Amino acid sequence: MITSAPILDQCTLSADKEGGILVERLSSYLERNNNLVFPHQHNFYHFVIFTNGGGKHTIDFDEYEVRPWQVYFMIPGQIHTWNFEGAVEGYIVNFSVDTFQTFLLQPDYLSNFPFFLGLKHTCVFMISHEYQDTILRVMDRLIQRSFGMDFIKVSLLYFFMVLEQQMEPNERHEASSYNYTLLKNFRALVEKKYKDLHLPKQYAALLYITPNHLNALSKEYLGLSAGELIRNRILLEAKRLLVVHQHSISEIAYELNFSDNSYFTKFFKKMEGITPEEFRRKKQ
Repeated sequence: MITSAPILDQCTLSADKEGGILVERLSSYLERNNNLVFPHQHNFYHFVIFTNGGGKHTIDFDEYEVRPWQVYFMIPGQIHTWNFEGAVEGYIVNFSVDTFQTFLLQPDYLSNFPFFLGLKHTCVFMISHEYQDTILRVMDRLIQRSFGMDFIKVSLLYFFMVLEQQMEPNERHEASSYNYTLLKNFRALVEKKYKDLHLPKQYAALLYITPNHLNALSKEYLGLSAGELIRNRILLEAKRLLVVHQHSISEIAYELNFSDNSYFTKFFKKMEGITPEEFRRKKQ
């Protein structure tokens, strides 16, 4: 197996690793990690709230302008970098994969929040004015570290719920919904098996539903077909692997289970509009 961008462990970034959670003012964090300007991945959950500043940040090759009261969420494995302009202020939170898995009865509870699904239309958004004071109080209290770890975890869950409430209704879904549970299971399967299974009917069989049902679910909740979701995940991984220059096109094609280089190149160009080699040169 080949690796993509450098993967950063939370322990390499955290001044205080108690409980697998880092909560810090963004300015202090940037002073300690001012060399993180290269594309990299995390093996932990990560989110940032900007309260002041400018520049750009990139998540999985989608670029965003930094704006006051913007928040972005990242799940483990996503690739990002940033290029800030001037003084940037706000808050940053990193926490390990098992932080809430061992704290809650439902281990995958975080996947109930749309911003923890790794989708670009829900992972970056603005915090509305009516919620800003509440967010400030929660974050300042967490930074004080004058409470126990259970309180910090509960406060973070409250923070997630507050943010979810201000999202558009069509981006919020009942956690108990059978169809939404199926959709979450489909996305989890894609994340685990996208290198080996490239067709919607293969996932539908694993979920014991018809391909048409799976396609309808994907369109209802994500606005794209099941096939598009699978192809987008394959394309994303191809892009991630291409940014590390030592991997040949042949190695990447083999890693993603394409029968030959030409098939992989045709797939990539059809999806992205340029060849893998052109994409690599563009990102150098």
